[in-house]
Amino acid sequence: MPLDITFTLSDRDLARFKTLAQAACAQTAQPQSQKAIEAATRKIVETAINADLPDFIAGRLMELKVLLDMMQDTEWGMTDADRNRIIGALAYFADPADLIPDHIPGIGFLDDAMFVEIVIRELAAEIQAYNEFCKFRSQSGIAQSSPEDRDRQLQGKRQELHARLAASRPTGDEFTFHIL
Repeated sequence: MPLDITFTLSDRDLARFKTLAQAACAQTAQPQSQKAIEAATRKIVETAINADLPDFIAGRLMELKVLLDMMQDTEWGMTDADRNRIIGALAYFADPADLIPDHIPGIGFLDDAMFVEIVIRELAAEIQAYNEFCKFRSQSGIAQSSPEDRDRQLQGKRQELHARLAASRPTGDEFTFHIL
C-alpha cells in the first residue's frame, strides 16, 4: 500500500537551494563545464534507471531525461540562450558539494530529487513546449510527408513554440530560480 508523505520547503530552504544553484551556475561559462554538467546529469539518469533507489527518488531523477533529450534534439533547434538556461538549471547535479553527498546509501539522491522538483517547475514552459513539439512531430501525417513538407511543418511549429516561450520568459537568459 503506497504512502503519501508531504513536506514543505520553507523560504529558508529554498534560499539555500538557490544559493547552491547560483554557485553551481557560476561554473557553466566554459564549454568544458557544460559538457561536464550534461555528463553528470546523464549519470544521475542512468543511476535512476539502474540503481536500487526508492521509487520516489528514481522517478524524480528520471524527469531530467526530457531536459537532456531537449538539448540533444537537433530538430527542436534550441538557441544558445535556451541551452545556457537549461545548463544553468542542471549545474547543481554536477556539483560534488551538494546538500547530501550522492554516495550515502538510501538518501544520497534525496536533495537531487528535491532539486529536480524545483527545476521542473522552473522550466515547465520549456518542457511543455518541447513535449508539444514531440507530439506534433510524431503525428502520422508529419512522418509520412515529403522531407520538404515535413521540414516546413516542423519549422512552423518550432517557430510558434519558441515565440511563445520567448514571450512567457522573464528577462534574462539564465536560469533565474523564480520560486522564491
